[in-house]
Amino acid sequence: MATVRGLRHLLSCSRWRRGSGEAPQSRTLAAVVPGISQVDNNSDFLGKTPHRRHPGILQLPCIKVPPALAAAAQFLLLESPMPNVEKQVQALTNYLWSRRLPVEPQELQRRAVHLEKKFLENPDLGQVEEKLREAVLRALRKTTYHWQELSYNESLSLVYMAARLDGGFAAVSRAFHEIQARVPEFQPQTLMDFGSGTGSVTWAAHSAWGQSLREYLCVDSSAAMLVLAEKLLKGGSESGEPYVPGVFFRQFLPVSPKVQFDVVVSAFSLSELPSKADRTELVQTLWRKTSHFLVLVENGTKAGHCLLMDARDLVLKGKEKSPLDPRPGFVFAPNKKKQKEEKFSMVILARGSPEEANRWPRITQPVLKRPRHVHCHLCCPDGHMQHAVITARQHGRDLYRCARVSSWGDLLPVITPSESELPLSPADDKDFLT
Repeated sequence: MATVRGLRHLLSCSRWRRGSGEAPQSRTLAAVVPGISQVDNNSDFLGKTPHRRHPGILQLPCIKVPPALAAAAQFLLLESPMPNVEKQVQALTNYLWSRRLPVEPQELQRRAVHLEKKFLENPDLGQVEEKLREAVLRALRKTTYHWQELSYNESLSLVYMAARLDGGFAAVSRAFHEIQARVPEFQPQTLMDFGSGTGSVTWAAHSAWGQSLREYLCVDSSAAMLVLAEKLLKGGSESGEPYVPGVFFRQFLPVSPKVQFDVVVSAFSLSELPSKADRTELVQTLWRKTSHFLVLVENGTKAGHCLLMDARDLVLKGKEKSPLDPRPGFVFAPNKKKQKEEKFSMVILARGSPEEANRWPRITQPVLKRPRHVHCHLCCPDGHMQHAVITARQHGRDLYRCARVSSWGDLLPVITPSESELPLSPADDKDFLT
Protein backbone atom coordinates (compact mmCIF):
# COMPACT_ATOMS: atom_id res chain seq x y z
CA MET A 1 0.00 0.00 0.00
CA ALA A 2 1.39 3.39 -0.90
CA THR A 3 1.33 6.11 1.74
CA VAL A 4 2.95 9.51 2.09
CA ARG A 5 5.35 8.16 4.65
CA GLY A 6 6.16 5.03 2.68
CA LEU A 7 6.04 6.55 -0.77
CA ARG A 8 9.77 7.25 -0.94
CA HIS A 9 10.49 3.56 -0.37
CA LEU A 10 7.78 2.36 -2.72
CA LEU A 11 8.88 4.64 -5.52
CA SER A 12 12.49 3.57 -5.13
CA CYS A 13 12.20 -0.18 -4.83
CA SER A 14 10.05 -2.89 -6.38
CA ARG A 15 11.10 -6.41 -5.43
CA TRP A 16 11.67 -8.85 -8.25
CA ARG A 17 14.24 -11.47 -9.12
CA ARG A 18 16.24 -11.63 -12.31
CA GLY A 19 17.53 -14.68 -14.09
CA SER A 20 20.32 -14.44 -16.58
CA GLY A 21 21.33 -16.15 -19.76
CA GLU A 22 19.44 -16.85 -22.94
CA ALA A 23 17.02 -19.74 -23.41
CA PRO A 24 18.73 -21.86 -26.08
CA GLN A 25 16.67 -24.18 -28.24
CA SER A 26 18.36 -27.24 -26.77
CA ARG A 27 16.92 -30.74 -26.90
CA THR A 28 19.42 -32.16 -24.47
CA LEU A 29 16.97 -33.50 -21.89
CA ALA A 30 14.20 -36.02 -22.36
CA ALA A 31 10.60 -35.38 -21.41
CA VAL A 32 9.58 -35.61 -17.77
CA VAL A 33 6.36 -37.52 -18.36
CA PRO A 34 5.11 -41.04 -17.58
CA GLY A 35 7.02 -43.75 -19.41
CA ILE A 36 9.81 -41.42 -20.59
CA SER A 37 12.57 -41.09 -18.01
CA GLN A 38 15.84 -41.28 -19.92
CA VAL A 39 17.94 -38.18 -19.37
CA ASP A 40 21.21 -37.28 -21.05
CA ASN A 41 23.36 -36.61 -18.02
CA ASN A 42 26.36 -35.85 -20.23
CA SER A 43 24.57 -32.93 -21.94
CA ASP A 44 26.03 -29.46 -21.72
CA PHE A 45 22.80 -27.48 -21.50
CA LEU A 46 24.11 -25.60 -18.45
CA GLY A 47 27.64 -24.97 -19.63
CA LYS A 48 29.34 -23.04 -16.85
CA THR A 49 26.09 -21.48 -15.67
CA PRO A 50 25.14 -22.38 -12.07
CA HIS A 51 21.90 -24.28 -11.53
CA ARG A 52 20.23 -21.34 -9.79
CA ARG A 53 20.64 -19.34 -13.02
CA HIS A 54 19.71 -22.00 -15.56
CA PRO A 55 18.35 -20.81 -18.94
CA GLY A 56 14.69 -21.20 -17.91
CA ILE A 57 14.84 -18.74 -15.01
CA LEU A 58 12.75 -15.68 -15.90
CA GLN A 59 12.33 -13.91 -12.56
CA LEU A 60 13.38 -10.31 -12.03
CA PRO A 61 15.61 -9.22 -9.16
CA CYS A 62 14.96 -6.35 -6.79
CA ILE A 63 14.72 -3.53 -9.29
CA LYS A 64 14.47 0.19 -8.74
CA VAL A 65 12.13 2.68 -10.29
CA PRO A 66 14.35 5.02 -12.33
CA PRO A 67 15.70 7.75 -9.99
CA ALA A 68 14.44 10.48 -12.33
CA LEU A 69 10.89 9.07 -12.17
CA ALA A 70 10.98 8.64 -8.39
CA ALA A 71 12.29 12.19 -7.89
CA ALA A 72 9.64 13.70 -10.18
CA ALA A 73 6.82 11.80 -8.42
CA GLN A 74 8.03 12.88 -5.00
CA PHE A 75 8.30 16.50 -6.15
CA LEU A 76 4.73 16.52 -7.47
CA LEU A 77 3.35 15.02 -4.26
CA LEU A 78 5.21 17.49 -2.05
CA GLU A 79 4.01 20.34 -4.23
CA SER A 80 0.38 19.19 -4.10
CA PRO A 81 -1.93 20.89 -1.57
CA MET A 82 -4.19 17.81 -1.25
CA PRO A 83 -5.17 17.02 2.36
CA ASN A 84 -5.17 13.49 3.80
CA VAL A 85 -3.22 12.04 0.88
CA GLU A 86 -2.37 8.95 2.91
CA LYS A 87 -6.03 8.09 3.49
CA GLN A 88 -6.91 8.78 -0.14
CA VAL A 89 -4.16 6.47 -1.35
CA GLN A 90 -5.31 3.74 1.02
CA ALA A 91 -8.94 4.11 -0.08
CA LEU A 92 -8.11 4.04 -3.79
CA THR A 93 -5.83 1.03 -3.39
CA ASN A 94 -8.52 -0.92 -1.56
CA TYR A 95 -11.11 0.04 -4.16
CA LEU A 96 -8.97 -0.99 -7.13
CA TRP A 97 -8.14 -4.39 -5.65
CA SER A 98 -11.72 -5.13 -4.64
CA ARG A 99 -13.18 -4.00 -7.95
CA ARG A 100 -15.17 -6.52 -9.96
CA LEU A 101 -16.35 -6.58 -13.55
CA PRO A 102 -19.58 -4.79 -14.47
CA VAL A 103 -22.64 -7.00 -14.84
CA GLU A 104 -23.59 -7.54 -18.47
CA PRO A 105 -27.13 -6.51 -19.58
CA GLN A 106 -27.99 -10.12 -20.48
CA GLU A 107 -27.01 -11.31 -17.01
CA LEU A 108 -28.97 -8.49 -15.39
CA GLN A 109 -32.05 -9.45 -17.39
CA ARG A 110 -31.65 -13.10 -16.44
CA ARG A 111 -31.52 -12.17 -12.76
CA ALA A 112 -34.59 -9.97 -13.12
CA VAL A 113 -36.59 -12.79 -14.71
CA HIS A 114 -35.51 -15.17 -11.96
CA LEU A 115 -36.55 -12.73 -9.24
CA GLU A 116 -39.86 -12.03 -10.95
CA LYS A 117 -40.70 -15.74 -11.01
CA LYS A 118 -39.74 -16.00 -7.37
CA PHE A 119 -41.87 -13.03 -6.33
CA LEU A 120 -44.86 -14.28 -8.30
CA GLU A 121 -45.10 -17.04 -5.75
CA ASN A 122 -46.02 -14.32 -3.26
CA PRO A 123 -49.80 -13.71 -3.64
CA ASP A 124 -49.52 -10.13 -2.30
CA LEU A 125 -47.10 -9.10 -5.06
CA GLY A 126 -48.64 -11.15 -7.82
CA GLN A 127 -51.77 -9.04 -7.99
CA VAL A 128 -50.07 -5.65 -8.46
CA GLU A 129 -47.65 -5.27 -11.37
CA GLU A 130 -46.18 -2.01 -10.09
CA LYS A 131 -45.46 -3.51 -6.70
CA LEU A 132 -43.83 -6.53 -8.36
CA ARG A 133 -41.57 -4.32 -10.47
CA GLU A 134 -40.48 -2.33 -7.42
CA ALA A 135 -39.66 -5.51 -5.53
CA VAL A 136 -37.55 -6.82 -8.40
CA LEU A 137 -35.63 -3.54 -8.74
CA ARG A 138 -35.06 -3.35 -5.00
CA ALA A 139 -33.70 -6.89 -4.90
CA LEU A 140 -31.43 -6.24 -7.90
CA ARG A 141 -29.95 -3.16 -6.24
CA LYS A 142 -29.08 -5.20 -3.16
CA THR A 143 -27.53 -8.15 -5.00
CA THR A 144 -25.86 -6.56 -8.04
CA TYR A 145 -22.34 -5.10 -8.01
CA HIS A 146 -22.51 -1.40 -8.84
CA TRP A 147 -19.64 -0.78 -11.24
CA GLN A 148 -18.71 2.84 -11.85
CA GLU A 149 -16.30 4.36 -14.32
CA LEU A 150 -13.44 6.23 -12.71
CA SER A 151 -12.98 9.79 -13.90
CA TYR A 152 -9.37 10.79 -13.36
CA ASN A 153 -9.13 14.51 -12.68
CA GLU A 154 -5.94 16.23 -11.51
CA SER A 155 -6.23 15.24 -7.84
CA LEU A 156 -7.29 11.63 -8.45
CA SER A 157 -4.47 11.23 -10.97
CA LEU A 158 -1.95 12.20 -8.29
CA VAL A 159 -3.50 9.75 -5.83
CA TYR A 160 -3.33 7.01 -8.45
CA MET A 161 0.32 7.85 -9.09
CA ALA A 162 1.13 7.49 -5.39
CA ALA A 163 -0.78 4.21 -5.15
CA ARG A 164 0.17 2.43 -8.37
CA LEU A 165 3.26 3.93 -10.02
CA ASP A 166 5.80 1.51 -8.57
CA GLY A 167 3.59 -1.57 -8.84
CA GLY A 168 2.67 -0.83 -12.45
CA PHE A 169 6.30 -0.25 -13.37
CA ALA A 170 7.33 -3.58 -11.79
CA ALA A 171 4.55 -5.59 -13.46
CA VAL A 172 5.26 -4.25 -16.95
CA SER A 173 9.01 -4.63 -16.41
CA ARG A 174 8.41 -8.32 -15.69
CA ALA A 175 6.56 -8.70 -19.02
CA PHE A 176 9.28 -6.90 -20.97
CA HIS A 177 11.97 -8.97 -19.25
CA GLU A 178 10.28 -12.14 -20.52
CA ILE A 179 10.56 -10.91 -24.10
CA GLN A 180 14.15 -9.78 -23.62
CA ALA A 181 15.28 -13.05 -22.05
CA ARG A 182 13.68 -15.28 -24.66
CA VAL A 183 14.15 -13.14 -27.77
CA PRO A 184 17.33 -11.13 -27.08
CA GLU A 185 17.66 -10.19 -30.75
CA PHE A 186 14.29 -8.37 -30.72
CA GLN A 187 14.94 -4.62 -30.85
CA PRO A 188 11.63 -2.71 -31.17
CA GLN A 189 11.52 0.77 -32.62
CA THR A 190 7.90 1.73 -31.89
CA LEU A 191 5.61 1.19 -28.90
CA MET A 192 1.99 2.10 -28.17
CA ASP A 193 0.60 2.20 -24.65
CA PHE A 194 -3.19 2.20 -24.42
CA GLY A 195 -4.51 3.54 -21.13
CA SER A 196 -1.08 4.95 -20.45
CA GLY A 197 -1.99 6.64 -17.16
CA THR A 198 1.13 7.91 -15.40
CA GLY A 199 3.38 6.63 -18.19
CA SER A 200 5.05 3.80 -16.26
CA VAL A 201 5.03 1.64 -19.42
CA THR A 202 7.14 4.25 -21.23
CA TRP A 203 9.70 4.28 -18.42
CA ALA A 204 9.82 0.48 -18.25
CA ALA A 205 10.18 0.18 -22.04
CA HIS A 206 12.93 2.79 -22.06
CA SER A 207 14.77 0.84 -19.35
CA ALA A 208 14.47 -2.33 -21.45
CA TRP A 209 14.96 -1.11 -25.03
CA GLY A 210 15.99 2.52 -24.77
CA GLN A 211 18.80 1.95 -27.25
CA SER A 212 16.39 0.99 -30.05
CA LEU A 213 12.99 2.58 -29.31
CA ARG A 214 12.40 5.75 -31.30
CA GLU A 215 8.68 6.39 -30.82
CA TYR A 216 6.37 5.98 -27.84
CA LEU A 217 2.66 6.70 -28.31
CA CYS A 218 0.76 7.14 -25.04
CA VAL A 219 -3.04 6.99 -25.38
CA ASP A 220 -5.33 7.86 -22.47
CA SER A 221 -8.84 9.29 -22.40
CA SER A 222 -8.00 11.38 -19.32
CA ALA A 223 -6.38 14.70 -20.21
CA ALA A 224 -5.27 15.09 -16.58
CA MET A 225 -3.39 11.78 -16.73
CA LEU A 226 -1.62 12.80 -19.94
CA VAL A 227 -0.54 16.09 -18.36
CA LEU A 228 0.73 14.24 -15.28
CA ALA A 229 2.66 11.72 -17.39
CA GLU A 230 4.29 14.52 -19.35
CA LYS A 231 5.25 16.31 -16.14
CA LEU A 232 6.88 13.14 -14.82
CA LEU A 233 8.96 12.92 -18.00
CA LYS A 234 10.09 16.50 -17.46
CA GLY A 235 11.12 16.11 -13.82
CA GLY A 236 7.84 17.33 -12.35
CA SER A 237 7.56 20.58 -14.31
CA GLU A 238 5.70 21.65 -17.42
CA SER A 239 8.85 22.82 -19.16
CA GLY A 240 12.26 21.37 -19.77
CA GLU A 241 13.59 18.48 -21.77
CA PRO A 242 11.84 15.12 -21.30
CA TYR A 243 13.88 12.31 -19.79
CA VAL A 244 12.68 9.94 -22.53
CA PRO A 245 12.74 11.38 -26.07
CA GLY A 246 10.20 10.56 -28.77
CA VAL A 247 7.11 10.35 -26.53
CA PHE A 248 3.77 11.52 -27.96
CA PHE A 249 0.48 11.86 -26.09
CA ARG A 250 -3.00 11.32 -27.53
CA GLN A 251 -6.53 10.92 -26.20
CA PHE A 252 -7.58 8.65 -29.06
CA LEU A 253 -6.16 5.66 -30.90
CA PRO A 254 -4.66 6.17 -34.38
CA VAL A 255 -7.45 5.91 -36.95
CA SER A 256 -5.45 4.51 -39.85
CA PRO A 257 -5.55 0.67 -39.99
CA LYS A 258 -2.10 0.71 -41.60
CA VAL A 259 -0.42 2.03 -38.45
CA GLN A 260 1.24 -0.80 -36.51
CA PHE A 261 3.66 -0.83 -33.59
CA ASP A 262 6.35 -3.34 -32.68
CA VAL A 263 5.03 -3.56 -29.11
CA VAL A 264 1.48 -2.71 -28.00
CA VAL A 265 0.67 -2.59 -24.27
CA SER A 266 -2.54 -2.34 -22.30
CA ALA A 267 -1.82 -2.34 -18.57
CA PHE A 268 -4.72 -2.26 -16.09
CA SER A 269 -7.01 -0.77 -18.75
CA LEU A 270 -9.38 -3.57 -19.79
CA SER A 271 -10.97 -3.44 -16.34
CA GLU A 272 -11.84 0.21 -16.94
CA LEU A 273 -14.22 -0.61 -19.81
CA PRO A 274 -17.97 -0.87 -19.06
CA SER A 275 -18.90 -3.98 -21.08
CA LYS A 276 -17.61 -7.12 -22.71
CA ALA A 277 -18.48 -5.69 -26.14
CA ASP A 278 -16.20 -2.71 -25.48
CA ARG A 279 -13.39 -4.98 -24.32
CA THR A 280 -13.79 -7.22 -27.38
CA GLU A 281 -13.60 -4.26 -29.73
CA LEU A 282 -10.54 -2.87 -27.97
CA VAL A 283 -8.60 -6.17 -27.96
CA GLN A 284 -9.31 -6.66 -31.68
CA THR A 285 -8.14 -3.10 -32.39
CA LEU A 286 -4.97 -3.49 -30.34
CA TRP A 287 -4.18 -6.80 -32.03
CA ARG A 288 -4.57 -5.26 -35.48
CA LYS A 289 -2.09 -2.57 -34.46
CA THR A 290 0.44 -5.14 -33.22
CA SER A 291 3.29 -6.17 -35.50
CA HIS A 292 5.17 -8.30 -32.98
CA PHE A 293 4.04 -8.40 -29.33
CA LEU A 294 0.78 -7.48 -27.56
CA VAL A 295 1.27 -7.25 -23.79
CA LEU A 296 -1.84 -7.29 -21.57
CA VAL A 297 -1.54 -6.83 -17.81
CA GLU A 298 -4.26 -6.73 -15.16
CA ASN A 299 -4.50 -7.05 -11.39
CA GLY A 300 -3.75 -10.48 -9.95
CA THR A 301 -7.38 -11.08 -9.03
CA LYS A 302 -10.04 -13.44 -10.32
CA ALA A 303 -11.57 -10.61 -12.35
CA GLY A 304 -8.20 -9.66 -13.86
CA HIS A 305 -7.47 -13.27 -14.75
CA CYS A 306 -10.87 -13.69 -16.46
CA LEU A 307 -10.29 -10.56 -18.52
CA LEU A 308 -7.00 -11.86 -19.87
CA MET A 309 -8.40 -15.32 -20.60
CA ASP A 310 -11.17 -13.73 -22.67
CA ALA A 311 -8.63 -11.57 -24.51
CA ARG A 312 -6.37 -14.56 -25.17
CA ASP A 313 -9.22 -16.65 -26.57
CA LEU A 314 -10.39 -13.74 -28.69
CA VAL A 315 -7.01 -13.47 -30.41
CA LEU A 316 -6.31 -17.19 -30.73
CA LYS A 317 -9.80 -18.26 -31.82
CA GLY A 318 -10.89 -15.13 -33.61
CA LYS A 319 -11.83 -15.59 -37.24
CA GLU A 320 -11.18 -11.97 -38.17
CA LYS A 321 -8.04 -11.65 -40.29
CA SER A 322 -6.44 -8.34 -41.01
CA PRO A 323 -5.69 -8.01 -44.73
CA LEU A 324 -2.64 -5.96 -43.80
CA ASP A 325 -1.15 -8.57 -41.45
CA PRO A 326 -2.53 -12.11 -41.89
CA ARG A 327 0.00 -13.72 -39.55
CA PRO A 328 -1.67 -15.78 -36.80
CA GLY A 329 -1.15 -15.21 -33.10
CA PHE A 330 0.11 -17.47 -30.34
CA VAL A 331 0.65 -17.19 -26.59
CA PHE A 332 4.23 -16.17 -26.00
CA ALA A 333 3.92 -15.97 -22.21
CA PRO A 334 0.98 -17.39 -20.24
CA ASN A 335 -0.58 -15.66 -17.29
CA LYS A 336 1.38 -15.49 -14.15
CA LYS A 337 0.56 -14.15 -10.72
CA LYS A 338 3.52 -12.92 -8.69
CA GLN A 339 2.98 -13.27 -4.95
CA LYS A 340 4.27 -11.35 -1.96
CA GLU A 341 5.01 -8.06 -3.71
CA GLU A 342 2.94 -6.99 -6.72
CA LYS A 343 0.15 -9.40 -7.66
CA PHE A 344 -0.70 -9.25 -11.32
CA SER A 345 -1.83 -11.33 -14.26
CA MET A 346 -0.27 -11.00 -17.69
CA VAL A 347 -0.48 -12.51 -21.12
CA ILE A 348 1.88 -11.76 -24.02
CA LEU A 349 0.54 -12.52 -27.48
CA ALA A 350 2.89 -12.65 -30.45
CA ARG A 351 2.50 -12.76 -34.21
CA GLY A 352 4.09 -15.55 -36.19
CA SER A 353 4.64 -19.24 -35.55
CA PRO A 354 4.88 -20.77 -32.06
CA GLU A 355 7.86 -22.81 -33.23
CA GLU A 356 9.86 -19.60 -33.30
CA ALA A 357 9.59 -19.27 -29.52
CA ASN A 358 11.20 -21.41 -26.87
CA ARG A 359 9.08 -24.54 -26.43
CA TRP A 360 10.07 -25.57 -22.91
CA PRO A 361 7.15 -26.18 -20.52
CA ARG A 362 6.29 -23.48 -18.00
CA ILE A 363 5.90 -24.04 -14.26
CA THR A 364 2.34 -23.03 -13.37
CA GLN A 365 2.32 -23.45 -9.59
CA PRO A 366 4.79 -23.00 -6.74
CA VAL A 367 7.41 -25.75 -6.84
CA LEU A 368 6.92 -28.19 -3.97
CA LYS A 369 10.31 -29.18 -2.57
CA ARG A 370 10.35 -32.45 -0.66
CA PRO A 371 13.21 -34.68 0.60
CA ARG A 372 14.98 -36.09 -2.49
CA HIS A 373 12.15 -35.15 -4.90
CA VAL A 374 10.43 -32.09 -6.35
CA HIS A 375 6.84 -31.64 -7.57
CA CYS A 376 6.48 -29.48 -10.70
CA HIS A 377 3.17 -28.58 -12.35
CA LEU A 378 3.91 -27.89 -16.01
CA CYS A 379 2.04 -26.31 -18.90
CA CYS A 380 3.43 -28.06 -21.97
CA PRO A 381 3.82 -26.45 -25.42
CA ASP A 382 0.70 -28.13 -26.80
CA GLY A 383 -1.41 -26.77 -23.94
CA HIS A 384 -1.86 -29.89 -21.81
CA MET A 385 -0.99 -29.85 -18.12
CA GLN A 386 1.50 -32.24 -16.55
CA HIS A 387 2.37 -32.98 -12.93
CA ALA A 388 5.92 -34.30 -12.78
CA VAL A 389 7.82 -35.60 -9.78
CA ILE A 390 11.54 -35.15 -10.42
CA THR A 391 14.27 -37.02 -8.55
CA ALA A 392 18.04 -36.99 -8.92
CA ARG A 393 18.11 -40.78 -9.19
CA GLN A 394 15.53 -40.94 -11.96
CA HIS A 395 16.32 -37.79 -13.94
CA GLY A 396 19.88 -36.83 -13.09
CA ARG A 397 21.46 -34.36 -10.71
CA ASP A 398 21.41 -31.39 -13.11
CA LEU A 399 17.70 -31.49 -13.89
CA TYR A 400 16.81 -32.18 -10.26
CA ARG A 401 18.78 -29.17 -9.03
CA CYS A 402 17.38 -26.96 -11.82
CA ALA A 403 13.84 -27.92 -10.85
CA ARG A 404 14.56 -27.33 -7.18
CA VAL A 405 15.71 -23.73 -7.71
CA SER A 406 12.96 -22.84 -10.21
CA SER A 407 9.91 -20.75 -9.35
CA TRP A 408 6.35 -20.27 -10.51
CA GLY A 409 6.48 -18.80 -14.02
CA ASP A 410 9.93 -20.12 -14.96
CA LEU A 411 10.59 -22.48 -17.86
CA LEU A 412 11.89 -25.98 -17.13
CA PRO A 413 14.63 -26.99 -19.63
CA VAL A 414 13.08 -30.22 -20.89
CA ILE A 415 11.31 -31.25 -24.08
CA THR A 416 7.83 -32.77 -23.71
CA PRO A 417 5.98 -34.73 -26.39
CA SER A 418 2.54 -33.75 -27.62
CA GLU A 419 -0.49 -34.94 -25.68
CA SER A 420 -1.28 -37.57 -28.30
CA GLU A 421 2.15 -39.13 -27.73
CA LEU A 422 1.77 -39.45 -23.98
CA PRO A 423 1.82 -43.08 -22.83
CA LEU A 424 -0.51 -44.33 -20.15
CA SER A 425 1.11 -44.29 -16.75
CA PRO A 426 0.91 -47.41 -14.55
CA ALA A 427 -1.39 -47.15 -11.57
CA ASP A 428 1.42 -48.12 -9.24
CA ASP A 429 3.95 -45.61 -10.66
CA LYS A 430 5.38 -43.83 -7.63
CA ASP A 431 7.62 -41.42 -9.52
CA PHE A 432 4.93 -39.56 -11.49
CA LEU A 433 1.50 -38.11 -10.86
CA THR A 434 -0.76 -37.19 -13.76
